[in-house]
Formats: sequence, C-alpha cells, structure tokens
Amino acid sequence: MRMLLKVQIPNERGNQLVREGKLGATLQAILGEIKPEAVYFYAEHGERTGLLVVDLPQAADIPRMAEPFFLALGAKVDLWPCMLPADLDRAEPDLLRAAKTHGQ
Repeated sequence: MRMLLKVQIPNERGNQLVREGKLGATLQAILGEIKPEAVYFYAEHGERTGLLVVDLPQAADIPRMAEPFFLALGAKVDLWPCMLPADLDRAEPDLLRAAKTHGQ
C-alpha cells in the first residue's frame, strides 16, 4: 500500500549532523534502504522535515521504514495511507454504496 511518511528531525540532532558533515550521507543511506517513490524536504515548525511516498506491502514493514529515522536522526515519524487518482476511481463503487447507506 502506498503511504505518505513524514519525518521531522529535531534541530539539536540535525545541527549536530550538519556540523559533523554527516546529515546528507545519513539521509542518503536511509533513502537507499527504503527506496521511496518520491522525497521532498522542507522546514515545518522550524524543523527539518521530509515527506516521502513509500510502498508498504504489509504492516510488518513499518519498522523497516521508521526505525532508521528514529535511530539515526532521533526523528518523529508519521505514516498515512494515501491514494492515486486511479485508486480513487477503483474505490468509486464503495463511495456510491456509502452515499446510499449513509448519505442524506
């Protein structure tokens, strides 16, 4: 299942890795392991933040995706299922069924 994974790196740990010249290499190593479809970095609430699109075939894969960020970066990690437009198209019969059952 396609998931949106958000990683927030605490400033103290991020700054330490920057000073040591290791932030980029650490991120590249993790990204090489988890192989995201897409990665975007930005600042959110004053912290280095990454937004990744990853494939999570089963719930047991959550540690494989999250633990490297926890251990190497002390990061906060959030994970949400997400869909492509084609996924939404395939879900349309369920949407219609819900609308008939629960809609007003």
